[in-house]
Amino acid sequence: MTATSSTGTTPTHHGPTTLLLSCGTVAGLLFPVVSFAQAFTRAGFDLPRHALSSLTLGDLGWLQIANFVVTGLLAILFAVGLRRTLRPGRAGTFGPALVGVYGVGMIGGGIFAPDPALGWPVGAPEGVPEHLSVNSALHVVFAAAAFLSLIVAGLVFARRFAGQGRRGWATYCAAVGITTFVLTVPPWSEDSASLRFAAGAVIISSWLAIISWRLRTENPGQAGTTSTT
Repeated sequence: MTATSSTGTTPTHHGPTTLLLSCGTVAGLLFPVVSFAQAFTRAGFDLPRHALSSLTLGDLGWLQIANFVVTGLLAILFAVGLRRTLRPGRAGTFGPALVGVYGVGMIGGGIFAPDPALGWPVGAPEGVPEHLSVNSALHVVFAAAAFLSLIVAGLVFARRFAGQGRRGWATYCAAVGITTFVLTVPPWSEDSASLRFAAGAVIISSWLAIISWRLRTENPGQAGTTSTT
């Protein structure tokens, strides 16, 4: 149910919408927590050399596959909550769409695994394959879509907060988009790729959780509201 505040200016959302918005918090926390828990406990995995997505390989690869897919599903649910919360208004169209693309990208990134390389999983060749498999190529496409969608989403939300006069939030969202872009898009040295992408994943995942929290506090659905039809 949707309601308006007693001032008639701020929309609030009850029940299902609040739950959908909470999915963003869970998605933002789940992926980095589960990923780094594995990165520091799975024998043979070396974070400076191996990408977090490579955790989808090996005997326990199903854990990271599930991490990707569940995170993606939660992000899609969050996108639905965003659409309910933000429309009509700034970021009401592109914000939910970009978060939805992120969700689809994460699901695809989990379903299609990268190729074994650099000695991971244990027993794999030490080098990198000369040619990408179809699965690995699709993984790259979905992963790139996930990163790029939230990079742009950060800028979209920066514009939203700037329009509301919230300079601190606008600066934060813009910084997230720009920093993640710098870390993951330019052709840096391959030697630092895994650490840069890991840092980028932490930044955008944290942003997802924080935006989810911000929107829930803006739309608490508490007492002191009057229903509208």
